[in-house]
Amino acid sequence: MHKNFLKTAFIIGAIGIVLGAFGAHALKKIFSAENLATYETAVRYQLYHVFALAMAGMLYKEFNNKFVLLAGKLFIAGIVLFSGSLYVLCYCKANGLENLYWLGAVTPFGGLSFILGWGILAKGIYQANR
Repeated sequence: MHKNFLKTAFIIGAIGIVLGAFGAHALKKIFSAENLATYETAVRYQLYHVFALAMAGMLYKEFNNKFVLLAGKLFIAGIVLFSGSLYVLCYCKANGLENLYWLGAVTPFGGLSFILGWGILAKGIYQANR
């Protein structure tokens, strides 16, 4: 499983770099300053957690337990829910799709996934060292 986490991290990382460059160049002309700041937050957290996912992949090889595995899955879920919902929300705001603003309510679940992922990763390492 650690190879799948690493592959996924590298793909999501490449996508994050593309989205960041797209935001810095193309979206700067289209998005409001507030919307662009939200977009940049999505990119930033995506890229932070690419490293967390890669770390979980590397640690899973050494500390092969269900907690490290779950942490990696939570990091993926967090990226999709947190960053993904912010990307969609930015798109909706830029295109006046007000009926989809409720998607902003998904974002905290992504943040919770990130928090749980870090905590469970720590538990997996602690448990393996006992």
